[in-house]
Amino acid sequence: MSQQEIPPWLREQLARLEQLQQNLQAVQVQKQQVEAELAEVDRALDELKTTPEGEQIYKYAGNLLIKVSKDSITKELQERKEVSNTRNLVLGKQETRFKENLKELQTKIDDMLKGRAPQAQTGRNDSS
Repeated sequence: MSQQEIPPWLREQLARLEQLQQNLQAVQVQKQQVEAELAEVDRALDELKTTPEGEQIYKYAGNLLIKVSKDSITKELQERKEVSNTRNLVLGKQETRFKENLKELQTKIDDMLKGRAPQAQTGRNDSS
């Protein structure tokens, strides 16, 4: 089927499908980044648990290393973890919604290709 043979309503649905796929991919990439950050924060918190009190601890601040207290960096990392967990939850819900929308749209497109035109199309040729 060439581009000219594809009816406009089907072309529109295919464009929507492509857009949904791109949105899903973007959400999945963001979710992977958040999960990587969560893993990094968990590793840092685990390391801090085994660090003796009074041990010197440094954190990156841009291009600098700054000395910080164990309590302050632990609190900061726990806050980051909480924010990342919330963000991960939101992204998971978005991912689920996009997958559901993709499945519904794919079914609709499959139906269209099997000859079942959308309801808006069925009334067009019935006026003869």
